[in-house]
Amino acid sequence: MRLTNFTDFALRLLMYAAAHEDRLVTIEEVSEVYDISRAHLMKITNTLTRAGFLKAVRGRSGGLTLARPSRKIRLGSVIRATEPDFALVECFATSNQCLITRSCRLRGILHEGLDAFNAVLDKYTLADLMLRPKDFGVRTVIGTAERAIRRRAQMTS
Repeated sequence: MRLTNFTDFALRLLMYAAAHEDRLVTIEEVSEVYDISRAHLMKITNTLTRAGFLKAVRGRSGGLTLARPSRKIRLGSVIRATEPDFALVECFATSNQCLITRSCRLRGILHEGLDAFNAVLDKYTLADLMLRPKDFGVRTVIGTAERAIRRRAQMTS
């Protein structure tokens, strides 16, 4: 089983926002730190905001912050909100055409494994993943924000 890049980047975005809980973070800043496209981060941000994990503040001084404390954001909930499906094999999907589904024992075993996977993720919260701002390899947070502002100014001039 492999999580999508969308989920991987969603978890990284939440970790970054949690590490900077004292201020708003911007999509430009997160894009630069992780080298992820701004457009992709916009989609991720929309999903996380709609799911209630992030809060978006609009306007010139806007940005993103956690919508609730990191200890209240379960990793399993984030992954279920960001993964398109958990159809590990064809018989998990609604369009199942497998001829042996009725007698196959693999489906039950894989369901048990998936349930265990989700149970483990539900035991942990975003707080369990907490990093310090310096762990992101950014020299200063202000430096990152200033670069984003300069880049925005160059794009408009």
